[in-house]
Amino acid sequence: MKVMDIMQTGVVTIEPSTEIKEIAKTLYENKISGVPVVNSSDQILGIISEGDLLHKETSPRVPDVVGVLGSLIYYRGVKQYNSDFKKLIALQASEIMTEDVITIHKDAKIEDAASLMINNNVKLLPVVENGKIIGVVSRMDIIKTLMED
Repeated sequence: MKVMDIMQTGVVTIEPSTEIKEIAKTLYENKISGVPVVNSSDQILGIISEGDLLHKETSPRVPDVVGVLGSLIYYRGVKQYNSDFKKLIALQASEIMTEDVITIHKDAKIEDAASLMINNNVKLLPVVENGKIIGVVSRMDIIKTLMED
């Protein structure tokens, strides 16, 4: 079975200028856990998940630090802290979206989609063809195939 056999078409997308409140409303009203951010040509620019929006209601994770001779040395988490802080102050999609989007092609095997989701800890895979989004595959789409076997 291939991704095209289970992907959802008619994908809900948003523009980079969409405000945070509207993004939350879109996720809630459509009962989805993430939404692709696309340009006017339907080319994927990023993706926003529920987890990204949660950063608006929390403080950035403080990086691990050790004091040496009166100086602070950050040894883990500075990149994560910067990412968290950026999302905390974001006002629109372009500022909060994850830009390095993991995508898949419609001809890929479902097993490949599942592996990508597990290995990259993502819940939603945009299906892209010729640089444009044509569908999405969620974890639930893959789980449904277990019932059909």
